[in-house]
Amino acid sequence: MPRTATTYQPHLLDPHSATPQPVSPQNGRSFKLAELYQLLDCRLVDVVRLTPELILIIDDEGKFRHPAYLNLLATYLWYQHQPEARGQDSIVGRAIICHDKQFK
Repeated sequence: MPRTATTYQPHLLDPHSATPQPVSPQNGRSFKLAELYQLLDCRLVDVVRLTPELILIIDDEGKFRHPAYLNLLATYLWYQHQPEARGQDSIVGRAIICHDKQFK
């Protein structure tokens, strides 16, 4: 059975951890900006599309932090799904992978 937005388990990808951590929207359906700012420890988010259904929600200002921490897992996932990004850019800071319907 295909996974839908209501059954897809979002995960926090932290550059300081090799293990993705399950997270859930507070309302059980979709993340709101205020909770994303808290989860990602940021003030501005951006969306990176991986597939027609999966997205990465990232700290858009992660590269401006000192020190800035490369998120190897998020960058790897991005490169695997969007090969044209390889060698062009990388993801820095925390990220959340989720179904696109889980962010409104």
